[in-house]
Amino acid sequence: MTREGSTPDRRQEPASATSPDVMQVRFALNGAQVELEAAASDVVIDLLRDRLGLTGAKSGCGIGVCGLCTILVDGLPTSSCLLLAPMLDGRQVTTIEGLGADGELDPVEAAFAEEQGFQCGICTPGQVLTASALLAVDPEPDEHRIRDWMAGNLCRCTGYASIVRSIQSAGRTLAERRSPAGNPSETGPAGQEPRP
Repeated sequence: MTREGSTPDRRQEPASATSPDVMQVRFALNGAQVELEAAASDVVIDLLRDRLGLTGAKSGCGIGVCGLCTILVDGLPTSSCLLLAPMLDGRQVTTIEGLGADGELDPVEAAFAEEQGFQCGICTPGQVLTASALLAVDPEPDEHRIRDWMAGNLCRCTGYASIVRSIQSAGRTLAERRSPAGNPSETGPAGQEPRP
């Protein structure tokens, strides 16, 4: 209903549970099982931020270029601005809120803090998640491999050198944790490459 001379409200009402467009979506989110109703057109970034209160992933370009909305889906960096909610069904999803435990920073988060791998911080969640995925498949990446993996995460502040240092530092920390004798062994799902 509009008043005379006012512009009608063009926002769409959420789809009702009886709508054929709505479906149940079940997935693991940061280690916990989630089940919710979602429309076929619901975008994951909006679902995370608006319905689940996970605001670490940011809305940026909206076309999968900037990396601000990066999450991990089955361990791989994924642009949540391009992913529809039903595509999460049966998948493992990790957001920046899912790293670390018991109030402790994840080694990659800690390395970004120690090596000053961020400035304004808006791109940091996507950077950290992408770096975590890289280190899961290559515990000791060289600078070229790091830059290749991180190409989908844009940063306007750092110049990237501190991001590379952060990832190398995190890799060393993780290698030490995996192999107390100092001989890191490769871990992680074989054959996974950046950005599917």
